[in-house]
Amino acid sequence: MSSTPPLRSGSLRRRTILAVLALVALLLVVLAVVVDLALGARLRGQIEERLRDRAAAAASLVGTVDDADLAERLSYQGLSVRIDGAGGDSVVAGPSPEQLRDSPPGPGGGPGPGERSAPQPSASSGVQVVASEVSGDDQLVTLRSTLSDGSTLSLTASAVGVGETLGQVRLIMAVASVGVLVLAAGAVTVVVRRSLRPLDQVSRVARAIGSGERERRLRPTRPDTEIGRVATALDDMLDDVVGAEQAARDAEARLRAFLSDAAHELRTPVAGIRAAADTLVRADLDGPERDRLATHVAREATRASRLVDDLLTMARVDRGLELHRVDADLRTVVEAEVRRAPLVHPSLRIRAQVPDAAVPVHIDVDRIAQVLSNLVENAARATAGRGSVTVSVQAEGRTARVVVDDDGPGVPAADRERIFERLVRLDEGRAASGGVGLGLPIARGIARAHGGDVRCVPAASGARFEVAVPLS
Repeated sequence: MSSTPPLRSGSLRRRTILAVLALVALLLVVLAVVVDLALGARLRGQIEERLRDRAAAAASLVGTVDDADLAERLSYQGLSVRIDGAGGDSVVAGPSPEQLRDSPPGPGGGPGPGERSAPQPSASSGVQVVASEVSGDDQLVTLRSTLSDGSTLSLTASAVGVGETLGQVRLIMAVASVGVLVLAAGAVTVVVRRSLRPLDQVSRVARAIGSGERERRLRPTRPDTEIGRVATALDDMLDDVVGAEQAARDAEARLRAFLSDAAHELRTPVAGIRAAADTLVRADLDGPERDRLATHVAREATRASRLVDDLLTMARVDRGLELHRVDADLRTVVEAEVRRAPLVHPSLRIRAQVPDAAVPVHIDVDRIAQVLSNLVENAARATAGRGSVTVSVQAEGRTARVVVDDDGPGVPAADRERIFERLVRLDEGRAASGGVGLGLPIARGIARAHGGDVRCVPAASGARFEVAVPLS
């Protein structure tokens, strides 16, 4: 038998807050990484763009000034300049790459303090940049350009400022992220607390119901939401539980009443048997008086035995009857009961009305015969054994029906369901003789075990009982 795993009862509020804060922190980290990568790429792109501009300007000055003067002019930008001429001579100007690593230029990679921008050319010499290549690392960016006159221009700029700028941005992002997390923690705590407030109400109502306030319910204003669906399910469950509790109490009350009535019914024949037996033992009786007492003992013993048998049958019905079903013709079962009834009640006028065609059913023949016997016995008791009883068979759709009509006083409409309760007898039945109020409950229990039912239905006169069982 599988068991339900234990419910994980960690704090929902704490888990929700931590989950939201973790999500916010993750988003902040992703934002910081994106900003860092985008800003770093943008700053390095600006340096590379500046170097390309300087290379284009240098190409326009080639031929108008010598290489030394050109290198000197370009170095005013805080750049490391190297010009390799087509004839193999080289000119170097400005700080070396190692110096740029140690002493970066001013912010943004532009000219440092006291540095001058290179003068712009006044006319083009016709020399152009044929090809260029950018290389470098985290601290330096180098642009190598091949000019159309065969010379090679190498410009190196410091990228240390990029790292410093990114460091400042990272610090700002870190401080801002901590602030955002603190504000988010406060805001999420307030929001989650208000969002989970209905669960506190559920707990209060559950405790109130547990303390005895069975009528308390949640009654959500919006049953289509998550909490509304939970509250609605809890209300339905509470209705079922309270209904089951009330049904159990009613069943217990009925059981107590049943046991009390059964004991009372048994006490009457037992008391009669005891009194008659005591008289037979103590008194010296002969002749008719002794026979009368012996007959009384036998009659009361039979009555007690029948009551015990009915109680046992009722217990089997409650537990679940074990049926021995066979294919049978319902007409045959009815006709057999109609032939048996006069043997028990000679003055009872009983007749059968059956169709010409067979009525096939899959039933326990003895149990269905017991149902019909109980109904005929009930009719005989209601008519004092001298009335008229008609037993008819009908087939409607997929259901076979046996209708038992009598010309007795009938059953009031208010009592047509009550008579199927255990040990319930109407005044007319109690005045007649013999019944203890178990025949009809037993008949209904047997019929329902077959998938059918027994009902007391309205009739023009007398009482009418209808037995329904499925056709095979």
